[in-house]
Amino acid sequence: MRDKPCLTSSDLQKAMAACRAEAEKNKWNVSIAVVDDGGYLLAFDRMDGAAAITAEVAIGKAHTSALTKRPSKFFEERVKERPAFANFPAGILIQGGLPIMARGECVGAIGVSGVASHEDEQVAQAGVSALA
Repeated sequence: MRDKPCLTSSDLQKAMAACRAEAEKNKWNVSIAVVDDGGYLLAFDRMDGAAAITAEVAIGKAHTSALTKRPSKFFEERVKERPAFANFPAGILIQGGLPIMARGECVGAIGVSGVASHEDEQVAQAGVSALA
């Protein structure tokens, strides 16, 4: 049997704190979701002032990244090239979700929603980087 890394509660706290710090530094009110490798929600934070819809979008972006082991932006680009990708079943195909990799394995993902998509990804990257 092989060993597979996984996210711990300490990892979740570290990632969420880094994401929140990046968002606060830029005065962005966002929702932040961390999921496991199956796309199941492990941690969530909807900052004061973040719109209600951002909660679902952040979770969807994280879900997409976890299941595909790719940034959600990858699929945003594919939809431009092939509109049929809009029906892709993995979640929300908009930039702002990043996979969390450990020892070459996807252990989860972070999704962010609330500002421009590239800014959402910037917040998610802070969390991913905190775990590197």
